[in-house]
Amino acid sequence: MKAIKPKKQEKIGLREIAAAAQVSIATVSRVLNGNNRVDPAIQKIVLDAAAKLDVDLSQRNKTKALAFLLSNRAMHDAFHSQILIGAEAYCAAHGWDIIFLSFNYSPHASWKELHLPKVVQRHDVVRAVILAGTNSTNLIDLLNHKGITFVTLGNNVLGDPYKLNNDVIFSDDTQGGYDMTRYLISLGHRHIWYVGNTRLPWFARCFAGYHRAMEEAGLESRQSSIDSEDNLEIGYLGTKSLLARDPSVTAIFAGNDPTAHGVYKALRDSGLRIPDDISVAGCNDTVGAWLYPGLTTIREFPEQLGKKMVELILSRIAKSDQPQQSVIIPTEFIKRDSCRAITASDDVSSGKPLQGTAVAS
Repeated sequence: MKAIKPKKQEKIGLREIAAAAQVSIATVSRVLNGNNRVDPAIQKIVLDAAAKLDVDLSQRNKTKALAFLLSNRAMHDAFHSQILIGAEAYCAAHGWDIIFLSFNYSPHASWKELHLPKVVQRHDVVRAVILAGTNSTNLIDLLNHKGITFVTLGNNVLGDPYKLNNDVIFSDDTQGGYDMTRYLISLGHRHIWYVGNTRLPWFARCFAGYHRAMEEAGLESRQSSIDSEDNLEIGYLGTKSLLARDPSVTAIFAGNDPTAHGVYKALRDSGLRIPDDISVAGCNDTVGAWLYPGLTTIREFPEQLGKKMVELILSRIAKSDQPQQSVIIPTEFIKRDSCRAITASDDVSSGKPLQGTAVAS
């Protein structure tokens, strides 16, 4: 007599757990992936339902891979490349893999209209997401609705990143912008222009520090904001524009180093010398050491940002119910040769007396 094979047990997935717990599939996904936006009581219901269905969560969570999602930025972007290097180094040191993904989307679309890379939604492949590049709240809403655990770089979020209910990390570029402007003021400069595209969050943050320092010194904030995402173009056109409007300018603060490169080119095309005629400063120290003269700038630490983002997300995976974490990485002032001290006689073209005492450096 032929033996009857026992019926193979059907695989139990999110749908079955959701039905047993009487919650949505998205809620189950959030719980099983350590998302902190789920009420602890709901978490317990889901985990109890999984246990009754004999779902081995230890097997489900054995994957040790993260996704580095670079949104709306070129893959060769120097700053974000260094963030990726730092993230990969931390992953390697702790036995995790990292997958690089490029993702472009519109900030104006509803979160329901966005389509994530499929691998990001495979919880058996990717445990969490490191969100870099330029991002808006629609993608963040989508990740939350999908129950995907993530950490984001707050400097590059369109809108107010401090209102996010997720783990977030910042480079303190606002304080860096403040420190740089105070330095220029200490050199005697009063006609200081800011060049950037303040519609983009990293330029806006740096400008906020510049504006605060100028306001505290009783000086007028002046900006030349070019609506472009090409840093060299922003620096070149912004500088040409401000020179036409204000020949009394003695210092230009560029919102990042690549923009300062454009400033250098515009000044030289206009027959002006750096720093003899106009001092120039930058922010982020990505290409400042390569320019001539060497660019005085604010050094940020993108590799440390990458390492800290992985540290935060691994901590979240290990303990999903911990409070939201917000970390700020300080910046460093880097003095090179692109700025000089000026005196009252240097500033006579403005027709305005200097305020305060200049401190030569």
